[in-house]
Amino acid sequence: MKAFILAAGFGTRLRPLTDHIPKPLIPILNIPSLFYTFFLLKQAGITEIICNIHHHAVVIRRFIESTDLPGLTVTFSEEPVILGTGGGLKKCENLLGTDEFLLVNSDIITDIDFKALIRNHQQSGRPGTLALYETPDAATIGYIGVENGLVKDFRNNRNTELVSSYIYTGTAVLNPKIFEFLKDEFSGIVDTGFTGLIDNGGLSYYRHEGQWKDIGSMQSYWQANLDTKSVIMSMSEQMNLAIGMRPHSISPDAFISNSAEVSCSVIGQGCHIGADCTITNSVLLPGVTVNPGTAIINAVVDPFSTTVMEHHEQKRRNSW
Repeated sequence: MKAFILAAGFGTRLRPLTDHIPKPLIPILNIPSLFYTFFLLKQAGITEIICNIHHHAVVIRRFIESTDLPGLTVTFSEEPVILGTGGGLKKCENLLGTDEFLLVNSDIITDIDFKALIRNHQQSGRPGTLALYETPDAATIGYIGVENGLVKDFRNNRNTELVSSYIYTGTAVLNPKIFEFLKDEFSGIVDTGFTGLIDNGGLSYYRHEGQWKDIGSMQSYWQANLDTKSVIMSMSEQMNLAIGMRPHSISPDAFISNSAEVSCSVIGQGCHIGADCTITNSVLLPGVTVNPGTAIINAVVDPFSTTVMEHHEQKRRNSW
């Protein structure tokens, strides 16, 4: 089975970071976010990957082609004009062929068992299966309407009045039948492909009960890096064995002055932290220089900008 990774987006919610770094290469614990998906795919025995690219396409292609990914073959579908999730998938119809395939968004961190998802799909006999995740934030993120074991609606767009605490994880197993309903032009996969499958054979779902994080917003990106209970650190050794990369908080080639204080933070490759600096609850992307005596608290910093985040404890107090 092949995998298709959606990686062409602009990463608008992560600006200004994505003005200079492609969203799929934005690091989580000093590993490009896209590589967590590569790791899960390899664990599941899926070695042929098709990745659509548009924003910073050349940077993504060069980075991946220059990285040793043993056992994985990555093919790129470059979109000179961005095609959206539906059009981007349609463009790859010939590359994906006539077999079922796995679809994954590039901006998620999860421990979804792809093998179990595939088994569930095959047992369902349906042309598509979505991986869903239960969360109290479903109404805000976008709830999925389900009924009798099938997906029937997305945010009540089909006027079914079905409401649930499930959200779509950005992961699915799909039959090539979906291409009958996709458009060659800019379009979304929900309004075209998923809706087409709902009305023509049905769309089943697999309930993921592990961890799932959307890192598409600045707040969620910051939290994913600093969450000490995250699944990321627990799969560190397996990642290292599979793709030769290990998540880590402090890059070994970062310079940190002996008089600087760094706590609960992620420091990227090539960072330089001067004397008497204080870095707390922050994420410093590669190449950041912090001048002596500077304090950085609750922030995401790249070499061109600093975005200060509202600390979650402060946010909680304000809501009381």
